[in-house]
Amino acid sequence: MPMSSSRPDVDTLAALDRAHLVHPVSAWRQHEERGPMVLSTGRGAWLTDARGNELLDAFAGLWCVNVGYGQESVVQAATAQLRTLPYATGYFGFASEPAIRLAAKLVEITPPSLTRAYLTLGGSEAVDAAVRFIVQYWNARGRSTKKHFISLDRGYHGSSSTGAGLTALPAFHRGFDLPLPTQHYIPSPNPYRHPQGSDAPSLIAASVAALRAKVAELGAHNVAAFFCEPIQGSGGVIVPPVGWLKAMREAARELDILFVVDEVITGFGRTGPMFASEAEGVDPDLMTLAKGLTAGYVPMGATMLSEEVYAAIADAAPAGAPIGHGATYSAHPVGAAVALEVLRLYDEGGILANGQRVARHFAAGLDALRAHPLVGDARHRGLLGALELVSDKASGRGFDAALGLPDRLFAAAYRNGVIFRCFGDSILGFAPALTYTQAEFEQLFLRLRRTLDDVLAVPEVRAALA
Repeated sequence: MPMSSSRPDVDTLAALDRAHLVHPVSAWRQHEERGPMVLSTGRGAWLTDARGNELLDAFAGLWCVNVGYGQESVVQAATAQLRTLPYATGYFGFASEPAIRLAAKLVEITPPSLTRAYLTLGGSEAVDAAVRFIVQYWNARGRSTKKHFISLDRGYHGSSSTGAGLTALPAFHRGFDLPLPTQHYIPSPNPYRHPQGSDAPSLIAASVAALRAKVAELGAHNVAAFFCEPIQGSGGVIVPPVGWLKAMREAARELDILFVVDEVITGFGRTGPMFASEAEGVDPDLMTLAKGLTAGYVPMGATMLSEEVYAAIADAAPAGAPIGHGATYSAHPVGAAVALEVLRLYDEGGILANGQRVARHFAAGLDALRAHPLVGDARHRGLLGALELVSDKASGRGFDAALGLPDRLFAAAYRNGVIFRCFGDSILGFAPALTYTQAEFEQLFLRLRRTLDDVLAVPEVRAALA
């Protein structure tokens, strides 16, 4: 491919992208018009694009590069495994040392209820596997009517043909014939928008009551499981009050439905502890993991199972008959080797501790922006946070979609050298790497405030404010 000095021919790359590369969760025709922003290098919390622009990444890639870019020991772990054994199937009883050690390590660090690990290529696959295992579990128990699943409004559980229906965001349903008749939702526990939001016990009670009511409506004998994120990520970084997760787990147990915690985003130090479930002593029946497991360096996820779920499936199968779930790249040795090194860095490398230490700078920076004319709410836990922008602080009214505020914000942020998530309803999402320094947080909030001021200066935006 033609090169210009040490950089690629960006125009040629853009043309090839427009013509051939299908981007995930994007407006295809709009992308063809705009073209890509090609990233070239990454180091620590910083990215450089193909045109030489330096960008402070405040979203860890896609909630995943928790250890920052350019960790040489992770590169070495992948390289060593590629040289030694680049692939090993898990079929026919084969295994590799990294996969075995990773499964054992995940059982060690996840809640005590989880004793088995099925290794996947990412979060969507982990959710899909969880659904299949749950169906198998209830069939094995002789309770084959339990086929209905409940999740949260604004929840996100991947974009597989099944998981996208558990996801409760319109873009993942439109044109895909979703949700399925067996997929149902209860209200999001959003303190900023919920009628009981300012009263944590009342909000928790309302969520528990909503779950009970939905199970009663469907019939407990028909409901298989409740899926939830401890903090709703792609739904707008919705942070329920402390105690919500524990209460929902207890309700699920009383209702005789399986409780599935989706920690694809919240796991591996993102909210402070290794897992958000850990903070409330929650012991799920299944847990889905990905993103921070390998810090995005290579694809990998996991579905964690309790011994009860695993044993019911195993014991119900005819003697010698396989359980018909698997994939070519399940328990891939290179992914497992990378995951083991990333887990070592969280602990021995001090990255988990650093994330916990600097979270106060993140919280203070977000909270300080509550006073900005555009900001209605700031919310956070650990290094996961959001700003919700409103046109009227008193009522919490948002902005007319025709204003195109998310596009304006993203473009202004890019000009100011910072990347974060701009959700369609004017919520800004942040997930900085756990390696961030105090100085990098100072840069983040300097650039973020400048971005908000730039957008506020747009006449159409200013005119929309109450």
